[in-house]
Amino acid sequence: MSAAFGRALGRIVDRGAITAAFVGIGMAVTIGVSFLLVIPIEPIYWYLSIPAGLLIGYYADARSGRGRGAWVRIMANATFAGLVTGLTLAALLLGVKALFFAADDGYRDPGLGGRISCQPGGDCVYRRYLEEQPDELRSAGVTDAVSFSRFYWAQQWTTAGLLLALSTGFGVAGGLLYGVTRPKPG
Repeated sequence: MSAAFGRALGRIVDRGAITAAFVGIGMAVTIGVSFLLVIPIEPIYWYLSIPAGLLIGYYADARSGRGRGAWVRIMANATFAGLVTGLTLAALLLGVKALFFAADDGYRDPGLGGRISCQPGGDCVYRRYLEEQPDELRSAGVTDAVSFSRFYWAQQWTTAGLLLALSTGFGVAGGLLYGVTRPKPG
C-alpha cells in the first residue's frame, strides 16, 4: 500500500479497521478453501458470509478502540472491513468457478456413467447441467453451450454480488453492535 493511499485511507478509517480488513481477507480465504475446494458445499460458503461480516465489522472497531460519540468513524470502520471481506469472498467464488469451468474435461466416475462426451470447458459444464437440470435450463432459454455460459456466469455474478452485499451489510451490523456494546469510559 503506497504511503499516499495509506494517508488518504487513514482520513476515512482507523488503522485498526485496515488491520481488520486484512484479517477479513484471511478469513475469506480460509472459508473459501474450506468450502469451495476441500469440502465443496457452496451454500455453506454463502451462509458463512453473514457471521464473517458481523465479526469483522465488530472487530474493526474493537481493534480501533473507538469510544463514545464516534458513530461516523465506527460505521466507516465496519463498512470498510465488511466491504473488503465481501470483495474477497466474491473474488474467490468467481475465481474458483472460472477455474473449474475452464478445466472441466468431462471426467466422471465410472460408477456414475463414465466420461461425458464433450469439448473441454463450457461445453462439458453445460452437458453436466443438462443431465441434472434439463427442465430448468429449458425454461431459462438455455439451448447450447453458448447460451448456457451466459446463463451460468450471470448466476455467478449475482451470487458474488450477494456475497458482497451480505458481508458488507453484516459488517455494518457488527459496527452497530460494537457501538451499542462498546466499553464505556469509567
